[in-house]
Amino acid sequence: MHARPVLRRALVTAGAALTLTALATAPASAHVRVTPDGEAAAGGYAVLTFRVPNESATAATTAVEVSLPTDTPLASVSVEPVPGWTAEVERAPLPEPVELHGTEVTEAPVRITWTADSPEAALADGEFQHFTISAGPLPEVDALMLPTTQTYTDSTVVAWDEPTPASGEEPEHPAPVLQVSAAAGAHGAADATNATDVDTTADDAAADDAASGSGLGTALGAAGLGLGLVGAVTGTVAVARTQRRAAVAAPAGADGGASADGEATR
Repeated sequence: MHARPVLRRALVTAGAALTLTALATAPASAHVRVTPDGEAAAGGYAVLTFRVPNESATAATTAVEVSLPTDTPLASVSVEPVPGWTAEVERAPLPEPVELHGTEVTEAPVRITWTADSPEAALADGEFQHFTISAGPLPEVDALMLPTTQTYTDSTVVAWDEPTPASGEEPEHPAPVLQVSAAAGAHGAADATNATDVDTTADDAAADDAASGSGLGTALGAAGLGLGLVGAVTGTVAVARTQRRAAVAAPAGADGGASADGEATR
């Protein structure tokens, strides 16, 4: 009788917990993010997409600006056209020359700005937009922080530039971060080494198998030969016994025959 009310309360409690969890994670999912199309490897080019949501219920997003690093610069940046938006890539001299993969770079892209061409193109409440670039060569770092600002029609400017602390707790306005993997050459060298190790192991295993097979064949051959010898000896002994029995039985048979003849003569 009491099972249904208890089950109902359990379901209501679980539903409430899921709702609270969804509400707690909703703001984080609305942050500005950057994601690569595939792997972003050091030394190579990558297609990066910034996902920008509008977070104001009363204003629209009219401009998005991404700041590029100058200590680990990107030598080349190109943008993918966004209908209704104008993109501008600003280049500037670097504070200090930087060597990128054997080449000294003194000037690089430092800023990308997308601006809505009209009020109709601006991002309204509940909308988001993807802004995509191609950039490289990527620096040899573990992560690339790309601070971004978002400008609204009411002149509000939101800076997404806060680094995530070591504790892992996300700040209110975290900066978009691109995770950079090891250079493709390093992967290739590692893969080649692993492949060599695998081949060597396979060769060793094959040699061991061959050696084991040869040993097994030799052992089986010796065993067969031994069995053959035993069979031959056994056969020889059997023949000898048969011949011996025949030799012993022959005289007895002859005498018996003579006696019989004698008795018959008589």
